[in-house]
Amino acid sequence: MNFYIFKLICLQFPFHKKFNFLLVMAVEQMVSIDLFNWVVLPLIIFLSRIFDVTLGTLRNVMVGKGYRNIAPVLGFFEVLIWIIVASHVMNNLNNFACYIGWAGGFAAGTYIGLVLENRIALGLQVVRIITNKNSEEIIEAMVAANHGLTIVDAHGAKGPVKMIYMVVKRKTVKEIVKRIMQLDNSAFYSIEDIKAVNAGVFSESGSANYLNRWMGIK
Repeated sequence: MNFYIFKLICLQFPFHKKFNFLLVMAVEQMVSIDLFNWVVLPLIIFLSRIFDVTLGTLRNVMVGKGYRNIAPVLGFFEVLIWIIVASHVMNNLNNFACYIGWAGGFAAGTYIGLVLENRIALGLQVVRIITNKNSEEIIEAMVAANHGLTIVDAHGAKGPVKMIYMVVKRKTVKEIVKRIMQLDNSAFYSIEDIKAVNAGVFSESGSANYLNRWMGIK
């Protein structure tokens, strides 16, 4: 709708003259502002930075975990988005709102990338359990869940203990820790990322499709 037609309708509307006057003034202020340069463009930069930084965070994780096939693909789109966004910022160096969109998108993209990586839960981890009681129950529960494990008799500060080593898929770690705490809430455990293993016994978490096999995701 043309602004002047809108203004005429507001002034003729019989609801409340003071209200109509304030409404027209507010619309005039909005029209007087360059909405694209000060609102739309910074918002586009903000959202684009979220995408490219999220991709960058995921790419770094993929490289660290050895997923060589997917990392270059993520890197391509990350840099492509970055170049497009950077060109818009360079063309609007006098627009402080673009700087805010750039920095805000970087911060949000870092956070979202870490959240997504945690949700996807790629890779393998080693779980070490040390307990002086209920070790048989823990062992039976892990074997029943089809987790491979190695058991070592050891001696701790307060006497004999069992050390249980497991290499598991990262997506199953929360379930394993929950089960350990149910059986022995005083058990000591530690979790550590590992990059690669040879052979081993792993619980089934669904059949991998072609895309997952190409990416190297178990």
